[in-house]
Amino acid sequence: MAQTTPAGEEQAIALLRACAGLLFSNGQTTERTVVSVSRLATHLGLTVSVGARWGEVALRFALPEGGERLEIVPATPAGVEMHKVTETLRIMDGVRDGRLDLSNALAQLQAVAHLPPVSLLRFASLAGAGAAALAVIFGTTDSMILLLVFASAFAGACLRRGLAHRFANPLPQPLGAALLAGLVAVAAAHLMPAASVSMIALCPCMVLVPGPHLLNGALDLSRLRLPLAIERLSYAGLLVLLITVGLITGLYMGGQSIPLGSGGVSVPLGVDVGAAGIAIAAYGTFFSMPWRMLPIPMAVGMGGHALHWAVLAMGGGAASSSFVACLFVGAAVTPISNRLHTPFAAFAFASVVSLIPGSYVFRMADALIGLTNGGSDASPQLLTAAVMDGTTAIAVMIAMAFGLILPKMLIEEFTAFGAPETA
Repeated sequence: MAQTTPAGEEQAIALLRACAGLLFSNGQTTERTVVSVSRLATHLGLTVSVGARWGEVALRFALPEGGERLEIVPATPAGVEMHKVTETLRIMDGVRDGRLDLSNALAQLQAVAHLPPVSLLRFASLAGAGAAALAVIFGTTDSMILLLVFASAFAGACLRRGLAHRFANPLPQPLGAALLAGLVAVAAAHLMPAASVSMIALCPCMVLVPGPHLLNGALDLSRLRLPLAIERLSYAGLLVLLITVGLITGLYMGGQSIPLGSGGVSVPLGVDVGAAGIAIAAYGTFFSMPWRMLPIPMAVGMGGHALHWAVLAMGGGAASSSFVACLFVGAAVTPISNRLHTPFAAFAFASVVSLIPGSYVFRMADALIGLTNGGSDASPQLLTAAVMDGTTAIAVMIAMAFGLILPKMLIEEFTAFGAPETA
């Protein structure tokens, strides 16, 4: 354990503040943030209790003469920047190993805080490729539909980056991109069969679903961090609501809606797994994952998708097949993410992105709006469709959350990954 002088103690506290803020703000799970900061504090000869809520991390340092010192670190967990988390943990390891002194570590952390996201070209291109890959998974083979899906998602990604530079608030980004996807689908409906509207509208919106926030919220819920879990899930729910509002608004502006029962068709195993790999690469890009790391979630996710396809082929349902796939992914990703210093939620979600039931949520919302607009003359099929789509979405999300979280908690409970470090 390193001992700090009074001057060194101030540097050590500044270092811990910077580390906690970077980890919490950029997608690291709350549990790993707490463990990592606590271990570094112990190495520096400090005793700290770490608490987190939406908007801040609280560091309570025990003073040698008694009492405590409270440090509040402003930090909003709305971002998912894997390269920042990886670099922060690398610097923390350097301090613990003696390769970095406190001054150099603080300087490097300041540089990490200003790391840019991936380039616009990579971001937009992979957004288009990922949306098109999802369309393939749902059974689309028409090259014109795939091209329109790609173009819609590409343009939506460019719009998101533009809105991010214009507004500090992240909420306009999914709303604007989803509205654009709806308008593109409306324009396509004048040139193509009505059945094509579904994929052109849904797939660009599915790449907007905030999976890491849903997963981190579920992890906090499992650790009984109830206020933070509610805050994370509320934020994720708000993003999903804005995506839904944007999509439905765009469609209804052109007098279109999502056809009932437009859930896609089965595709061959090789096509399914290959397309899943492209979608995983897209989500890794959204989370600023370095190129060298992309093959890992792609391999894990493609294996999970093969299991998902096999369970469906044997007659399993959407929830059971998703559970099996996520169980495999959770067991594989947990030790890998801990070893490579990457956020579990981003790594895991990228691996199972194509299983997220976003299309069910959007179709449910569309059916409910149609039911409301129809009044007493509305078709009973709308209510049936809304209930079935909503129930399926909830069942799949619960199955995915349990599948990903259960192996993570068991592995970290019974291995060195979750064991406290001795001084």
